[in-house]
Amino acid sequence: MIATPASEGEFLPAPRPLLLSLRPRFAQAILDGTKTVELRRTRVSAPPGTLLVIYSSSPVMAVVGVATLADRDTASPATIWRRYRSQLGLSQAEFSDYFAGAEQATALSIAAPRTLPTPLTLARLRAHSAFQPPQSYRYIAPTDPSPLTELAVAWAG
Repeated sequence: MIATPASEGEFLPAPRPLLLSLRPRFAQAILDGTKTVELRRTRVSAPPGTLLVIYSSSPVMAVVGVATLADRDTASPATIWRRYRSQLGLSQAEFSDYFAGAEQATALSIAAPRTLPTPLTLARLRAHSAFQPPQSYRYIAPTDPSPLTELAVAWAG
């Protein structure tokens, strides 16, 4: 278990790392620092300080980096667009398409992005278990493949 200092002599468990699936374009923009806010159609309850493990979807199909959740904001799509449009790395048309029919949007502010020295490929993850990357996001569980759980522990500090 990962622990963080709470106060002198006390330790609290760190938040469970969050595995985010992103299109390669957006994963790279986050790692380059040009995209500092990621969007989700559902509320994300992970607290600030949560380790974000970045999975780049097809054709890359690998965990390519990590970052830290700096903050989260859930509001109407129009409000999220007004607050964060310059940090999203997408056009207003792409934003509108993504949130069509949605009543709420969640903005995840991302800090300290770091590229992994060697991507953790889907093939390597599946060599350890029947791993399935999430469509959007999910928490990393102790039952996930050991290369993923070990990465989460190593990068959480």
